[in-house]
Amino acid sequence: MQDETGLLPSGEAADPRGDLRWGTIGGMLTDVALRLTDGEAIVDGDVRLSYAELDSLVWRATRAFLALGVEKGDRVAIWAPNSWHWVVAALGIQRAGGVLVPLNTRFLAEEATYILRKSEARILCVVGEFLGRDYPLFLRTAAGALGKNHPYALLPQLEHAVAFDSEPRRGVHTWNEFLASGDAITPADAERRAAEVGPEDLSDMLFTSGTTGKPKGAMCTHQQTLRAYTVWSEMVGLREQDRYLVVNPFFHGFGYKAGWLASLISGATILPEKTLDVAHVLDMVRRERVTVLPGTPTLYQTMLEHPDFTTDGVSSLRLAVTGAASVPPNLLYRIKESLGFSHIVTGYGLTESCAIVSMCRHDDPLETVATTCGRPLPHLSVIAADSEGKPLPPGDQGEILVRGYTVMKGYFGEDAETAATIDKNGWLHTGDIGTIDENGRIRITDRIKDMYIVGGFNAYPAEIEKILDSHPAVAQSAVIGIPDERMGEVGAAFIVLRRGSELGEEELIAWARQKMANYKVPRMVYIRTELPTNAAGKVVKGVLREQARELSPGV
Repeated sequence: MQDETGLLPSGEAADPRGDLRWGTIGGMLTDVALRLTDGEAIVDGDVRLSYAELDSLVWRATRAFLALGVEKGDRVAIWAPNSWHWVVAALGIQRAGGVLVPLNTRFLAEEATYILRKSEARILCVVGEFLGRDYPLFLRTAAGALGKNHPYALLPQLEHAVAFDSEPRRGVHTWNEFLASGDAITPADAERRAAEVGPEDLSDMLFTSGTTGKPKGAMCTHQQTLRAYTVWSEMVGLREQDRYLVVNPFFHGFGYKAGWLASLISGATILPEKTLDVAHVLDMVRRERVTVLPGTPTLYQTMLEHPDFTTDGVSSLRLAVTGAASVPPNLLYRIKESLGFSHIVTGYGLTESCAIVSMCRHDDPLETVATTCGRPLPHLSVIAADSEGKPLPPGDQGEILVRGYTVMKGYFGEDAETAATIDKNGWLHTGDIGTIDENGRIRITDRIKDMYIVGGFNAYPAEIEKILDSHPAVAQSAVIGIPDERMGEVGAAFIVLRRGSELGEEELIAWARQKMANYKVPRMVYIRTELPTNAAGKVVKGVLREQARELSPGV
């Protein structure tokens, strides 16, 4: 039976299981390890794990999690940078029936404590030290405010912490101690637990960034994740024996699901990158003959501008995937020409939709990649809707709504927030503004929250940034709306120039007046050497707003 949109109530055109090859993520790993026994699964510094060795380590971690008391559905958190430990722990959690809860490595103690409390995580896997921070000490300092003996007094449900390094710490198991504890669990017991985990069980709970309030945990299942990223891998052309340098952080869907998990699904080699150190990235590409390097436009731009860059050093690169909603066309052409990628694709996703909605295909022409986010994954329904949720004609701008197998099961412990995000007909309201053309290709113009109104006209920063980025002297731009007494709001642009270029602020404003409607032209331009970004490589516009207030008192 069809509803008023003319679409099936499920939002799909086929059985939601599709042709899923595996029931669980743990089952996928076992299958791939049997097929690619000696194939290289992970390369991380001096550690090189074959697929068979990875599977064996994950079984040990599974037994260790069971020894710590993990039951089906228990939440287990990881707060650490990209590493082989991260992958082994995550897969062990999922094979034991636990729910993976990744934490942002840039969190301060209070932010991490909030996620751990909210998710009711019983176990935390944590790095000992990263970027000058002692993570376990961080938590103890925040949690010790009650003055109790429990090392994590504000986290009464947190029973164990496991450190990925070997230094003994109060209240924390070392990695080797953790693995050794699993000797009390027989392999048969671990296999029985793994067999009890099913496709509909939760695999992970990724917390939203909290830009519209407190972070919320989006729940996804093994079936959703495997199906989405099997399709994703095929669409982008990820293949066996690819060497995938994962720069995107594992706590983010781009680094986790479209990163190491997609690599395992495809039989590729995972090379975790702990930080966005462009000199190290260029060195890794050269030494390890990297073929796949997804990232944000910021990463590629910085590589091209880096003094260590040479075309010979990146000659192995084959596939680029950029997850930004809006990628300047001139930058894509420059990436293609200078970095030597044979395939460049882009896509669109959000945490609430298993981090994926649409993708370009690996054989799409560059013009399509430069101007769209591709088409929805097969059997997903995606529409641009008006304020009442009704579908708009092709080309008309509205909120992007998604329905189908990638849509989260809901926010953990947030029934009201879930109902406000997924309507009674099953449509996920993304909060993103965009258009869908007659071929089904999606263009994201902006976030609803980022839109600002200039004298009654809606201004969308992503649209303005795309025009500014077409200037030959501009490497990167970010536009925000700031208060204005006369117009309500006006635009302010923060600009990074291409190396060796010169451009005056008034000169750029004059140029912009020739390229866009007057209400879209930024009233202020600030030239910067770099823009503030988060760990996922996205520009942090909240920081820019603070800078604008400092630069323009009264804003």
